[in-house]
Amino acid sequence: MMAHRNIFPETAMSAAENRPEPVRDAERWSPESWQGLPALQQPVYRDAEALAAAKAELSRLPPLVTSWEVFELKRQLAEAQEGKRFLLQGGDCAESFSDCDSTIISNRLKVLLQMSVALVYGLRLPIIRVGRFAGQYAKPRSADTETRDGVTLPCYRGELVNDAAFTAQAREPEPRRMIKAHARSAMTMNFVRALIEGGFADLHHPEYWDLDWMRHSPRAADYQHMINAIGSGVRFMETLSGTRIHNVNRVDFFTSHEALLLPYEECLTRQVPRQWGWFNLATHFPWIGLRTADIDGAHVEYMRGLRNPIAVKVGASGSPDDLIRLIDRLNPENEPGRLTLIHRMGRAGIARGLPPLLDVVRREGRRVLWVADPMHGNTENTTVGVKTRRFENIFGELELAFDLHAAEGTRLGGVHLELTGENVTECLGGARDLTEADLARAYRSTVDPRLNYEQSLELAMLIVRKRGVVPVPL
Repeated sequence: MMAHRNIFPETAMSAAENRPEPVRDAERWSPESWQGLPALQQPVYRDAEALAAAKAELSRLPPLVTSWEVFELKRQLAEAQEGKRFLLQGGDCAESFSDCDSTIISNRLKVLLQMSVALVYGLRLPIIRVGRFAGQYAKPRSADTETRDGVTLPCYRGELVNDAAFTAQAREPEPRRMIKAHARSAMTMNFVRALIEGGFADLHHPEYWDLDWMRHSPRAADYQHMINAIGSGVRFMETLSGTRIHNVNRVDFFTSHEALLLPYEECLTRQVPRQWGWFNLATHFPWIGLRTADIDGAHVEYMRGLRNPIAVKVGASGSPDDLIRLIDRLNPENEPGRLTLIHRMGRAGIARGLPPLLDVVRREGRRVLWVADPMHGNTENTTVGVKTRRFENIFGELELAFDLHAAEGTRLGGVHLELTGENVTECLGGARDLTEADLARAYRSTVDPRLNYEQSLELAMLIVRKRGVVPVPL
């Protein structure tokens, strides 16, 4: 958590809530117990001694987050399950070490904060802000190898593992990249903390946001009204109180990443004084991807023993019975705030795939937070083989998600997005109606296409238009 003050007053945790609990460790679990199970999406390290040395060094390095921050996030996620908060989780598909740059980091933070302000205004709910960065250095891949011009090499698995350059040396998994990833994550977190403590999240001047894209949107008047209302609201409260409101310039902020490379996650799994159990202190909010969510696999085994709140990606092909088994494996005590299910089904598949899962979880009384990932199920290739996503499909799936939850008597409590604070051209459409010809202009992702700054802010405002409680003029 990057700060302890929010736009909305928070109820402080009582001394009883902070009191150590009796030991209730997961049965027959340790940070290493995953090693005896099938571990998908793991690189093959040729030098076992180098791997052991890197793991030993990483295990001695300081943690990146604290247990009390983890507990605070869990508390807020439990409130989101009850409809009292809304989760905004977003960031890069796969970070690169070169992204540890002050401008890039501040732009990522800026877009998430600005999106959250729009959501706060429209939904009238506190927003849980979770960055998909400061550790998102590994990516699952559809194949173990890649072939170009008759040459076959290991696939690129993110800079935590290897390099994107198509050479044998670059694609060789290198254990010491884990040390570098830890350092880059720490620097990113420290800079984010400094920005927030320094007032980077100040709401006094939303008119300073980069809103040039609005001129291209048919909803420009709606958006301008919203921005004006946010600024007016802050000024009204200051006039009413007769003093400047200082707590509008600091917010809570948490980090997340996919817990993919298990040796890295294992080394940063720690016990802390006066608390029982184990914590992944590399991040506040680790998740399991769709490709590694096998109930009998290593990733589920590793995650079940953590005290962190955790998440799992859910696809359209999963069966209701299997989902209940997975939920019970990861959250056997049905703890509020413990488990988030992130459905990623695509605009074409969500109407068929989601309702049976919502129905069984509701009927069986399982406590989960439902979150929509409208990005991954809508990936496609252009006519020349460039990976992209269409803005209309992204928002289309999100609209359907809200409607399907309402029909089933459940609640969509958040969104999970791949986005950047830069004005890249990786996803088609949006207010500027980006075309295939535009993609070559600023396509920078090494893996999956991301919403750019303008598309991200537009999406937040469309969510407000869809589900907001504040009237938006027509």
